[in-house]
Amino acid sequence: MRKPIAVRSLYGHVMHELGRRIVSGKVKPGEVLPREETLAESLQVSRTALREALKVLSAKGLIESRTGVGARVLEERYWNQLDADVLAWRCASMPTDDFVDKLVEMREVIEPAAAAAAARRRTAAQLAAIDAAYRAMDAAQTLEAWTEADLQFHDAVLHATGNELLQSLFSVVETALGTFFTLSARNASNFKYSLPHHQKVLEAIRRRQPEVARKAMQAMIADSQANLQRSRSRARRKATA
Repeated sequence: MRKPIAVRSLYGHVMHELGRRIVSGKVKPGEVLPREETLAESLQVSRTALREALKVLSAKGLIESRTGVGARVLEERYWNQLDADVLAWRCASMPTDDFVDKLVEMREVIEPAAAAAAARRRTAAQLAAIDAAYRAMDAAQTLEAWTEADLQFHDAVLHATGNELLQSLFSVVETALGTFFTLSARNASNFKYSLPHHQKVLEAIRRRQPEVARKAMQAMIADSQANLQRSRSRARRKATA
């Protein structure tokens, strides 16, 4: 039987609203959500829509429901941190320094190896996609256009690995990476400051030089991290001035 239109259209809204509250820290781990009828009334939705939303949040590891207790928010270690919605909620509440550092660490593990693999395996069509993304970055006139092209560049590199697991991983973390790229570019005097690093990665992949590509990607990530750290230092100095 198909779900009522009201349920199908509302449970997603409720799921996102509750998810944002939990991930942003407005509702703390260990807290028990209000009783079903109270929560449904406060959100102005049916109890059926609320139940659907709670099922999804439970599947994402944010809550657990127990008979006689209700829905309790779980500790962060149980959350599906690579879930696209969880990442989006984190980014929407502005990434903390700790979250950004962990994202950098993840990039350090994955992207240099991906660049090396792309240099070994890329096809002519895949190289053309990386080159097109680089040219779009070079032509970008706005931060938004730059970020979109930057994402396309890294996506194209991962596709050139020929590893479908890496390709899938990018689609999962795309929201978080987009936020990271925007933060990094926004805090630079020129949002195109990292273009030379991207060119070195592109040329190494073009010339089929895996170790050169690996080191070029490592340098790009390190430079981006250093840029963000400089921004933090400036912000701290202003706060204490």
